[in-house]
Amino acid sequence: MNKHLTCLGGLALLFTAAAVETVLAQAVPQSAVQAPAGAAAAPYAMTLGDMMNTLIQPRHAKLGLAGHAQNWALAEYALVEIRQGFAGIVKAVPNFHGLPVGQLVDAALSRPMDAVDAAIKEQNPQKFAAAYAQLTSGCNACHSALDHPFVVIKAPDASAFPNQDFNPR
Repeated sequence: MNKHLTCLGGLALLFTAAAVETVLAQAVPQSAVQAPAGAAAAPYAMTLGDMMNTLIQPRHAKLGLAGHAQNWALAEYALVEIRQGFAGIVKAVPNFHGLPVGQLVDAALSRPMDAVDAAIKEQNPQKFAAAYAQLTSGCNACHSALDHPFVVIKAPDASAFPNQDFNPR
């Protein structure tokens, strides 16, 4: 009896899979899934928002978490990564809505990043917290200048990186 039920269950699974495949094939035209034969795929160009979300925002969070944990080596690394991220962004998107991205980043973030760097070198948690707050305010000032005041950055209150230990070694 169990062999018959197992066989029937397997057949039911096959029929269900075939039915789902048929429905999907009818619902989504092949032209939406595949490029026409012989056509080259268009390369994807990241937007400024894509770059900020992938290059800067996680590093800003990691910098804050590392500084809070007083992991100065990791904080220094995260700050270098932020600077490198912005250097790449400025090359990729020199202007946004007619405004020079490099000048905006420099005006809003150079002094705060230098203050964060000094606090890291001094291994001073109070100075780090103040400088990090200035950096975060600089991010938000830049967003406002670019007509994106709704993009509000804050210091992380929890880690979004459960696979990374921020405690110093």
